[in-house]
Amino acid sequence: MSRVFVISDHHFGHQKIIDFESRPFQNAEEMDEYMIKQWNTVVSREDKVFHLGDFSFYNKEKTRAIVERLHGNKFLILGNHDRGRSKAWWLDAGFNEVSEYPIVFQSFFILSHEPMYMNKHMPYVNIHGHIHSQKYEGQHYFNASVELWDYKPVSFEEIKSSLVANEEQ
Repeated sequence: MSRVFVISDHHFGHQKIIDFESRPFQNAEEMDEYMIKQWNTVVSREDKVFHLGDFSFYNKEKTRAIVERLHGNKFLILGNHDRGRSKAWWLDAGFNEVSEYPIVFQSFFILSHEPMYMNKHMPYVNIHGHIHSQKYEGQHYFNASVELWDYKPVSFEEIKSSLVANEEQ
């Protein structure tokens, strides 16, 4: 049975993100290989992964080579660093689906790159990236940035469990 995952902000090929976010790698190549390995330890070929943006700083050929190595059906929601390239560019780089805008998933989860304003009366949860190792407080936000999840996509089962645990506290 296939599962659904989310993840954000890999920044494949981005040497400077190692310093910006204190990532534990010597260089971008080491970081890339570790992130590919981590992805494939949890995602099977049949699974679906929503990538919430800022995927790759490489050219199309190198980006496609990475996308091809990653398990699952991949859906990209464009992040601020992805927007310089067209939707067609990302589809040609190997993503199964691409959205320029946030999407609503299972009528309850708003998937976006940047956190969206959510007041306490909204029944939704915003699953986002963009802010890397920072976290927003409250039950309406879930940060899927790689730094918080050991560079592994997070399953929706895990997200739902964490939201229920937060609600009970």
